Amino acid sequence: MPSAMAVQVTIYLNESDQWHRKPLHLEMLNYLRRENVYGAIALHAVAGFLGRQKVETSHLVDVGGKLPVMIIFVDTDEHVSRVLPTLKEMAAHRLIVRENVVIEQGNLD
Repeated sequence: MPSAMAVQVTIYLNESDQWHRKPLHLEMLNYLRRENVYGAIALHAVAGFLGRQKVETSHLVDVGGKLPVMIIFVDTDEHVSRVLPTLKEMAAHRLIVRENVVIEQGNLD
């Protein structure tokens, strides 16, 4: 099977980010599912930083929502272009990276 082109988007969030008083990463995943995006995941970091802030690490006793969460999804260029405006609104203050990728195995059907 020949390689196919797609677009992968990575959104860098903070675990305390919210959208209408709900966790932003879950609201984004629900939105992407409703919009029939091919595949999306949320990755919760054990350590990291956003916006040139200090490095945060997870501790069992800590609760405070300072750790990074990444949303990564992949789909066709047309589909990504359709959902990105809403995602930009939902995460207006966060970094969003869009990159062209090659699908080496599988497909977006």
